[in-house]
Amino acid sequence: MTGQNVVVVESPAKAKTINKYLGGDYYVLASYGHIRDLPPKDGSVQPDADFAMEWEVDSRAKKRIDEIAKACKGAKALFLATDPDREGEAISWHIQEELTKRKVLAPISVQRVVFNEITKSAVTNAMANPRDLNRELIDAYLARRALDYLVGFTLSPVLWRKLPGAKSAGRVQSVALRLICEREAEIEAFKPREYWSIDAQMAAADGTPFAARLTHLNGKKLDKFDLGDKSAAETALAAVRSGGHQVQSVERKQVKRHPAPPFTTSTLQQEASRKLYFGATKTMTLAQKLYEGIQLGGEAVGLITYMRTDSTTMSGEAIAAARGMIEDVYGSDYLPSGPRQYRTKAKNAQEAHECIRPTSMRRRPEDVARYLEPDQRKLYELIWKRAVACQMESATLDQVAVDIDTADKSARLRASGSVVRFDGFLTLYIESEDDKDDDDKEGGRLPDLKEGDRPGLLNADANQHFTQPPPRFTEASLVKRMEELGIGRPSTYASILKVLQDREYVLLDKRRFQPEDRGRLVTAFLSSFYDKYFDYAFTAGLEEQLDDISGGRIDWKTVLRDFWTAFRGITDQAMELTGQEVREKIDAVLGPHFFPPDEKGDTEAARKCPSCGNGRLSLNFGRYGAFITCSNYPDCKLTRNLDEAGNLNGDSPDATEYPRLLGTDPETGLDVAVRQGPYGYYVQLGEAEKDAKGKTKTKPKRASLLKTMEPSTIDLETALRLLSLPRLLGDHPESKLPVAAGIGRFGPYLKHGDAYVSLPKDDDVLTIGLNRAVTVLAEAGPKGKGRASVAKELGPHPSDGKPISLGSGRFGPYVKHGKIYASIPRGTEPDAVTLEQAIELIAAKAAKKAAGKSAGPKQSGAKKAAAKKSTAKKSAAKKAKSKKSKAKKAPARKAS
Repeated sequence: MTGQNVVVVESPAKAKTINKYLGGDYYVLASYGHIRDLPPKDGSVQPDADFAMEWEVDSRAKKRIDEIAKACKGAKALFLATDPDREGEAISWHIQEELTKRKVLAPISVQRVVFNEITKSAVTNAMANPRDLNRELIDAYLARRALDYLVGFTLSPVLWRKLPGAKSAGRVQSVALRLICEREAEIEAFKPREYWSIDAQMAAADGTPFAARLTHLNGKKLDKFDLGDKSAAETALAAVRSGGHQVQSVERKQVKRHPAPPFTTSTLQQEASRKLYFGATKTMTLAQKLYEGIQLGGEAVGLITYMRTDSTTMSGEAIAAARGMIEDVYGSDYLPSGPRQYRTKAKNAQEAHECIRPTSMRRRPEDVARYLEPDQRKLYELIWKRAVACQMESATLDQVAVDIDTADKSARLRASGSVVRFDGFLTLYIESEDDKDDDDKEGGRLPDLKEGDRPGLLNADANQHFTQPPPRFTEASLVKRMEELGIGRPSTYASILKVLQDREYVLLDKRRFQPEDRGRLVTAFLSSFYDKYFDYAFTAGLEEQLDDISGGRIDWKTVLRDFWTAFRGITDQAMELTGQEVREKIDAVLGPHFFPPDEKGDTEAARKCPSCGNGRLSLNFGRYGAFITCSNYPDCKLTRNLDEAGNLNGDSPDATEYPRLLGTDPETGLDVAVRQGPYGYYVQLGEAEKDAKGKTKTKPKRASLLKTMEPSTIDLETALRLLSLPRLLGDHPESKLPVAAGIGRFGPYLKHGDAYVSLPKDDDVLTIGLNRAVTVLAEAGPKGKGRASVAKELGPHPSDGKPISLGSGRFGPYVKHGKIYASIPRGTEPDAVTLEQAIELIAAKAAKKAAGKSAGPKQSGAKKAAAKKSTAKKSAAKKAKSKKSKAKKAPARKAS
């Protein structure tokens, strides 16, 4: 672009908006995020070469960097305007390095510009004040990327060898997983404790009712567990009912409640989870769109400031705008005498940007609602209210506590309440809290009671309670806990939670995280053999060192050397572990989870084998993961999946041996049973027919259970409906082609002519009707035009880190790695293929391919025909020779 200034941003939406702000002298392009990364293979980071790093331009990014390089030829200057954080600085550095490598930067200047919001004033001001790339931020990025790579590519192979079924492990994700698993262990070990409370319903002299609770008995203040059983509670209840109640004291005090600071990344994710039920990933995706710009009246406008920040600082201009709007809309009573300043906890001032706030305080949610999608509107409203409320006057509350004694002074009750005298910021925004204890909630308004008043007792009850285990983590509470511990950073929280779910280490059920057995196994292994490196304090300390690097207080390679030397040694020791050592250690750690302990905490009773009667059950590992087995193997062949371990010696239906007979099919008279196979549970109609030699002649009809089904709850009716699939729903009203519903290798589907469309999770393949099916097909759009190959990624190949995927082609299901396609054997359910199985299939295919190549070069058509003819002659000669040799009887060989 001869004579122009080139500006590089990260997203195309941002590029269009900024191009309008800057005018014709500037050409704005998008890098679409990172353009280079470490190749996912061994050797990308070389500790022995002073941590030299090998970078590779992503295949999808090559087109982008080519466009940027082309634009730079003849340009006056290059402005790198990527996001204002550590990752943004790294993207700018990668672009500069790649362009330098291509020798296109020699004649032009390169400068870095940052802006916290996409508004004309912010962009033009940033362009007028460029700077050089920040070397300290780049070093911090390099250190973090190298650490994550070294941990992942060093630890994952250890897991694959020592813990079959494990997928991989990450430096920070594994610590977050440990939090979830340890919380689950606390819940399982929790023993409820009984306690009682005495609650009274009373009335003032004017008849106004209010509630009170017993706090003192016989002159002693009651602790939570002082009324530990029904007998003690009844004694206390009798004292409360003795009568003669009189107000002994009335305590009144006025308190102020101050607004919460504006949002940071973590607090936004927490509040969006609690109030809007948005996951962390969804919150960040919506915030990204609000930041990059929304079309308002034909012009793209950024509605919020940058959404990855750990700062609560608000610019003076924004504070002044908020105060002006508060006075105009809510009045001077709601405006504090001076602006509120919030201190950020961020250690690194170079990365402490502004808080998350609206770019214009005057742009109220109702003003932009018609331009936003519903979820965008909800998130913008949350951000706007929090930002404005943080500059409003504090709320004033009157709190009252009244002590009431019985006539004989044996019992004292307390009634408490609060009244909002001035709502202040509460008129706009109330911060929500997770898992607040009922005992901590403030009471309502109390009648006007004075010392000496004699309220009447309407009723009194003794209420039984039990202590509750700690709650499972929600996305909000997990992010909050990670932030408290100093684990991770604002830009990483959403990806951490997503990775844990994608690897099937945790399950998000009813908005709370529950660890899967696979996740607990990984955590048990890491806490047993890598405890130091996945300790909360160690991980937080490493984050502080990364902050020190970005602040220029420590050299990044010093951090890497200190970490790698010890970590490499621990890994070498782990590779020397025997299978028995790993099994015994993990069995000891997870024993209480798989085998419920007795009152003394002993698991031996639950470990008794129900099959042979004298064997001991324990954890074992096979090619495809962990399972439960008996110590008397092979004499006792009892094995169970991990999810059945807790019911082996109980009364649960899952303790029943499979197959479990459900009844007979009324049409065929054949038995219908639930069975357990190597790849899960299924229902079967009848038995396999065999010929005289014992070989299977015809296979019985089978149907896999849906993922949402429990094998112990399947009844005959449900089994017959599964066996009836695929079922015809009717003809499509427009195409007149039949529409059917069934279950395939990739889950429930609808078939319309030759088109296959996956059924949404909320629809039931057993009950869906034609009308709903037509709607689903219409919503599928282009997917309904023909059958497409469906691919699913299984994980990275250990040799080069490239993905291994599962797909279906014209010759059936296959696994793919690079250019190698390996067919999945018949009889193997594609969905049940694991990463380890796929690696074996690909290795076998590669070996076969290599053997074919070593046999010689490919022959031309003429040579192939000649070779075929020669082979035919040789074959005929062999047959003739074989006939002659049959005439002579060969002498018997001696047995060796």
